[in-house]
Amino acid sequence: MTPRKTYILKLYVAGNTPNSMRALKTLRNILETEFLGVYALKVIDVLKNPQLAEEDKILATPTLAKILPPPVRRIIGDLSDRERVLIGLDLLYDELTEEDLADGQDLGDGADLGDGADLGEGDDQ
Repeated sequence: MTPRKTYILKLYVAGNTPNSMRALKTLRNILETEFLGVYALKVIDVLKNPQLAEEDKILATPTLAKILPPPVRRIIGDLSDRERVLIGLDLLYDELTEEDLADGQDLGDGADLGDGADLGEGDDQ
């Protein structure tokens, strides 16, 4: 069995808004079911710590930033699209390549997954 990656994540929220709370709840659900304790999550309220948002070039909330493993990825929104979050965190791809490909499952050409441009990448934002 291959050792699982350790994920370092930052979730930027703006107070207790409905979108912020939905993003946090959705993310915690994903982390508890998919990451099995191999993650560190830091929740940053940009209203209380605006300098952190400025330093990390966060322009909208909620924003989830995957710091490790590389590449750095950012996902903006309430994280309600679970598949997009998993793809953005590279978790869905890892599961498909390690488990489904070992089973010989036909995954097609992957065109329906998109090019990832809408997920944001690293310092481009």
